[in-house]
Amino acid sequence: MTTAAPIGDLLRKLAPQVLGALVRRYGHFDAAEDAVQEALFAAAQQWPVTGTPDNPRGWLIRIASRRLIDELRSAEARRRREESVASRTPRDELHEPPSNEARAPSADDTLALLFLCCHSALSPASQVALTLRAVGGLTTAEISRAFLVPEATMAQRIGRAKKTIKSAGGRFQVPEPAELPQRLAAVLQVLYLIFNEGYTATSGYSLHRADLSAEAIRLTRTVRTLLPDNCEVAGLLALMLLIDARRPARTGPGGELIPLADQDRTRWNRAAITEGVALVSEALPRGHLGPYQLQAAIAAVHDEAPTAADTDWPEILGLYDLLMRLAPSPVVSLNHAVALAMVHGPETGLEQLAKLDVEGGLVGNHRLDAARAHLLEMAGDRAGAFAAYQAAAAGTLNVPERRYLQLKAAGLQPHNLGSVPIETPATP
Repeated sequence: MTTAAPIGDLLRKLAPQVLGALVRRYGHFDAAEDAVQEALFAAAQQWPVTGTPDNPRGWLIRIASRRLIDELRSAEARRRREESVASRTPRDELHEPPSNEARAPSADDTLALLFLCCHSALSPASQVALTLRAVGGLTTAEISRAFLVPEATMAQRIGRAKKTIKSAGGRFQVPEPAELPQRLAAVLQVLYLIFNEGYTATSGYSLHRADLSAEAIRLTRTVRTLLPDNCEVAGLLALMLLIDARRPARTGPGGELIPLADQDRTRWNRAAITEGVALVSEALPRGHLGPYQLQAAIAAVHDEAPTAADTDWPEILGLYDLLMRLAPSPVVSLNHAVALAMVHGPETGLEQLAKLDVEGGLVGNHRLDAARAHLLEMAGDRAGAFAAYQAAAAGTLNVPERRYLQLKAAGLQPHNLGSVPIETPATP
């Protein structure tokens, strides 16, 4: 028996490999995914008592295969499902599969699962939930806790997602080279959505959920291992590392939000910053410029500044100019407006924010109100900034974020006005 790795970490690593092995062998992604979850649960219950098997992947494949075969032979679906299985494998292979390495999943299984879970027929919320369960190895209960919804609701969402993929004819395979860029973009977006939810939770009493951010980074590392020459994969991994490096300094002892300009930079994760800078520095010169690389470069400029006052805002503005041309979006425009204000003054930034009001892409978004409040504060418009901070506070369900914005509003009432740059939102 081996106990080298924590069982939870090991199960998350093995989950997509085991699921890939079953789907390649038997098909039936929906039933296979359920069987793997049961095998993972059995391992989580048994291994702490009996010890981790010498071949944990083979153990999981064997147990999950048994559960899947039982399901495929169930009474009401037996004939229909066994005909489908028989068309893929000889009937005698419906017995317990061997667990030797000849049966081990291929290196592309995780990537194929990611493409399947990020199928275009699914909503972003369903893509995220299914990816976390099928590829991340998280249980439905863990995912529901992360997104603050009842477990039954999350179970229904995951179940509907699997049925949607089946109805849409989703295939367990890595796309052809011609399809890869477009399909990969969806996968990277889902991974970034998971990371952003972990870095700044949509709602709840904690500013961040480190487990989700860590899972997004782990999955992105896996994709980079499978696609080592893809510059955008490297860019996304660099972006996550460079942003997550600040996490230790983003909250105070009571969990309160500390804005970027006020953070103790000695608490930043220098190893993550070094790795992120190296990744983006390697990817940028290759000539395949993409939005994640540009965002990583912006994050690197922030992270490499010894103090907030040393931040090279003209360089950041130049990078946002490129990003605006390459991948324009309301959130990019919002960040661009803040950079404009830091270089050319708050009035210039406010003019761009006014355009966002007209375009409507961020109307009602608390981050737009927060950015406007900060720029109005810089411009000396205390009354306008007070109202904007109040609106921003009312628009967020994240408690530390709301308290920070309320404190900023309250700080405009005394004679001494303190002005610090807010931490601009991440760009999806």
